[in-house]
Amino acid sequence: MNMNGKTIQSPIGELTVVSDGEFVTHIYFHCEATNEKIQRKDTPVLQAAAKQLGEYFEGRRKTFDVPLKLSGGAFHKKVWEVMLAKVPFGSTISYSEIAKMAGNPKAARAVGAANNRNPIPIIVPCHRVVGKSGKLTGFRAGLDIKEKLLELERRKI
Repeated sequence: MNMNGKTIQSPIGELTVVSDGEFVTHIYFHCEATNEKIQRKDTPVLQAAAKQLGEYFEGRRKTFDVPLKLSGGAFHKKVWEVMLAKVPFGSTISYSEIAKMAGNPKAARAVGAANNRNPIPIIVPCHRVVGKSGKLTGFRAGLDIKEKLLELERRKI
């Protein structure tokens, strides 16, 4: 499968948005390496994703409507779908609340694993999931990036 990528600059560092030509399949943070063969070819879906991410970082966009293809196990996909549907811009939710909404109230740790494997962070807002006490816990790109994303959303409400 041909994977096309577009690198964009953001307030949290460089992001690489990846597409299969029709759908956004991944977003990689600057601190992440990938073994995928990514061609640097701009496509309409990558242009749309870059535009929407730019609007998000400027505080002019609270939701995304680019087509997504989420790859992962059934529970992971359910968690990501819950985050997309139930965790709005500027809000946070606990891992245990997501687990309940995903149909498995005892799976808070599995929600954390799903967040860690989220292929499309920011658009699928795993940064909005926090510990039960409200404390920031775990984020693939580091807690400083998670905190910056949450701050950005709080300032733009």
